[in-house]
Amino acid sequence: MSKYRGLFPGTFTMGNVVCGFLAILSAFEGNITTACWFIILAGFLDALDGKVARLSGGASQFGVELDSLADFLSFGVAPATLVYAIKINTLGKWAWIIPIVYIMAAAYRLARFNLLADTDEKKDFVGLPVPSASVTIVSFIIFSYYLWGGLEYAEWLITMIVLFAFLMVSQVQYDSFPESFDTVQNRIKLVVLVVAGIIVIFKPRLLLFPMLALYILFGMAREVYRLFHAGVGRVTGRPYGRRKTDRGDSHER
Repeated sequence: MSKYRGLFPGTFTMGNVVCGFLAILSAFEGNITTACWFIILAGFLDALDGKVARLSGGASQFGVELDSLADFLSFGVAPATLVYAIKINTLGKWAWIIPIVYIMAAAYRLARFNLLADTDEKKDFVGLPVPSASVTIVSFIIFSYYLWGGLEYAEWLITMIVLFAFLMVSQVQYDSFPESFDTVQNRIKLVVLVVAGIIVIFKPRLLLFPMLALYILFGMAREVYRLFHAGVGRVTGRPYGRRKTDRGDSHER
């Protein structure tokens, strides 16, 4: 029975692949919001496959590699194809450059994740996760179609894609879903996730984008705060991230 444990998380991963492919087909056919919802569904399945793998004992290196390939399709190629299919008029014939930048950043981020999967990446994400970037982009498109019946403020979409590409390859830390709830910090994360989920359920087309944007902005603000204190530490000789204990020694936070 143990040799079949990988089938459980693999089912969610393959669902992720199917959603990514259907999103690409929908984008080619001009069904923009349908393509967006397929990418969001892929994100939901991607969030579940890792949890199912750990609960079923079916986690493996093969599963990690397969999940990365699925993520590259659903959160790299699919959103880039969708953005190109929208045909952002402000860029004219150079519109293909923005999707390519995003795809390259997504590929780099996923490859780096595989290298860090057994180390610090388990605690926090190093760089903006590719699914988060992708779902935020498509949720903005849904938000725009809901309010204005089409894509408005295309310059904001272009700015987000370039910014997210940078954040994916950066060292900016983003919170991951806690594996356990034995600490106050993890319990606070759980409460925030539940509250955000409840808020989004009421009007997902209107509220999903603001919630995801807050997550991304919070990570950026925290990094600016960290860098500011690190700079102050270099001047004062007290590096940020180290503190004295009652015994007089110091250790990393």
